[in-house]
Amino acid sequence: MSKKEVILNSFKAAFPLTLPIFAGFWFLGITYGVTMTSNGFSFLYPLLMSITIFAGSMEFVAANMLLAAFDPLSAFVMTLMVNARHLFYGISMLDKYRGHGAKTIYLIYGMCDESFSINYTAKIPPGCDSGQFMFFITLLNHLYWVTGAAIGGIFGSFVTFNTEGLDFVMVAMFAVIFMEQWLKEKNHTSSLSGIFLSLACLFLFGRDGFIIPSMLVILLSLTLLRGKLDETEAAK
Repeated sequence: MSKKEVILNSFKAAFPLTLPIFAGFWFLGITYGVTMTSNGFSFLYPLLMSITIFAGSMEFVAANMLLAAFDPLSAFVMTLMVNARHLFYGISMLDKYRGHGAKTIYLIYGMCDESFSINYTAKIPPGCDSGQFMFFITLLNHLYWVTGAAIGGIFGSFVTFNTEGLDFVMVAMFAVIFMEQWLKEKNHTSSLSGIFLSLACLFLFGRDGFIIPSMLVILLSLTLLRGKLDETEAAK
């Protein structure tokens, strides 16, 4: 099989998996562009920020930061807190992202929640290159967000409807991703651990502070259970 055929097969395998992300990213991207425009920014701001930052939550926060007094330290701390979960994503993807040459740099840069979810759980079909597959997942998701933000920025001044609540699209999308993973799993120990540990941290730390503790506890528990989970999977 030629290199071009492998690349094409990788794209064909990746594209359908990103379609749910497309719907969510366009809704949120357009909302973000409209938000920036309503705050008095040119459409170039959401366009360039979506290309370079590519962190949806932080981009919404940055819209308010740009209107506030210049405070780089607060901006750094806020960014770290909002996106600290990516530290755990990176640890989980060390093996998968290693050895793909220049593509590894973009895979690291472009890793968002949605790309991580797909690249971590997807089974690479025969005839595809894993590096190319993950590259197309990341690139397509990036393009969806950028085009959504650009459209929202360009046409934001013409929007008259209330966009409040559109961010629920992402919640629904993650629920679908979780259910697909649940159906693929033979052993639900890791999924159930994530659910119950997250609920426990939510109860202990509250809705505004439970994400980081949840990820720490989940990472620790799955690290301790890794040997047992691997043995169970191998036995099946």
